[in-house]
Amino acid sequence: MTLAGRLRAALDAGAARGPAPFPGDFDNLVEPGMPHVPAAVLMPITDRPAPGVLLTLRNANLRRHAGQVAFPGGRLDPADAGPVAAALREAEEEIGLPPALVEVAGIADRYRTGTGYDITPVVGVVPPDLPLLPQESEVAAIFEVPLDYLLDPAMRVERTAIWQGRERRYFEIMWKERRIWGVTAAMIANLAHRLLPVA
Repeated sequence: MTLAGRLRAALDAGAARGPAPFPGDFDNLVEPGMPHVPAAVLMPITDRPAPGVLLTLRNANLRRHAGQVAFPGGRLDPADAGPVAAALREAEEEIGLPPALVEVAGIADRYRTGTGYDITPVVGVVPPDLPLLPQESEVAAIFEVPLDYLLDPAMRVERTAIWQGRERRYFEIMWKERRIWGVTAAMIANLAHRLLPVA
């Protein structure tokens, strides 16, 4: 079975286990009734014997989430046919990933952020070692982390911080000098819940 097929089967089996453990901001402090903007991200998994996950380092000059690690993605545009189309479009815009090279394996659990976004993570398989080109205005770097490393719960550390006068809990994953935390780490934790121990 192909990697995309294995991921598709694991996502389907994981969905039967119930909802993601972290539906929003880990501490679940999303304000009741807050309107959320639909958004989507692509979780690009490289088709290798030991698959990896492509992540981006956001430009340090951005107004929001500057210098943070993220999946390529953004809000849905009116012209997008849905979350999958939005995730593929954003990945092409941000890192130069042609949509035709992405084999969509499925949808992971939606995640609502305290900043007002309802994010649909789209899991896709991509060929390894593509000559990707980051959009400099948004993306400072593209890097790959082994999938097994990200899915290992031992690699996630729970942290706390005060934000807007309230204590918030979040995950942190360190990969070399890169700090993966917050929404990105929570979506990775949700993906692990879906894929393990099936994948």
